Amino acid sequence: MNSGLYGACAGLMARTEALDTIAANVANSSSAGFRGAQNVFGTVLAEAGRHGKMSSLNRATNSFSQLGDTQIDTTQGVITRTGNDLDLAIEGPGYFKVQSSTGVTYTRNGHFHADANGRLTTDAGEPVLGAAGEIRLTKGKVSISADGTISCDGVISGKLSLVTFAPGTKLINHGGSQYGAPAASETPAQEASLRQGALEGSNVSPMEGVVQLISAQRAAESMRHALTLIDGEMDRSTVQDLAKVNQ
Repeated sequence: MNSGLYGACAGLMARTEALDTIAANVANSSSAGFRGAQNVFGTVLAEAGRHGKMSSLNRATNSFSQLGDTQIDTTQGVITRTGNDLDLAIEGPGYFKVQSSTGVTYTRNGHFHADANGRLTTDAGEPVLGAAGEIRLTKGKVSISADGTISCDGVISGKLSLVTFAPGTKLINHGGSQYGAPAASETPAQEASLRQGALEGSNVSPMEGVVQLISAQRAAESMRHALTLIDGEMDRSTVQDLAKVNQ
């Protein structure tokens, strides 16, 4: 395959996938506890196995950028005071555990509620998990300590499970501020503490996200334009070469 065509095609695919990542970040920039995804780019060496040891020039003209993966940005978001006793913000590395319909998920969105049965739940009505499973609140003033111990009028109702993951653990976004993780990868979050009556905002800057979106769109348009020019040049060359063969 023509190196220019291959390069433009690989570049267009990478920029298109990056656009999806950036757009998702911007869309969730106002979601409590949301952690943005970062694009991880790599390179692919075209037909390296067919040519054996390649020269520096050959490598330079046949090495193309591609989007290898995405990773979660673990930067702490801004914590804002709300005054709601069931709003919780995590300071430091850690996640709340939630029992969703598909299994255990993890979130830093601490905007919780008590349902009709007194269970501590998320906005979606999913139970928040503690050391002994679901947490049920009784009537009275709710107090939550920095280590996650919950008491109602001085009577302990349970303790929230705060967990973290080893560096490099692949977290999968399940939509909004909820994430999935490989089985048995969680560990107790020893360095995390809770702040009651506050929420952590998204760590995505809307303005920065819009700038990245515009930049990625321009890059994609440049790759698309280059692809069109190269394709047209190849068609013209093919027609000219066929004419010479027929003479």
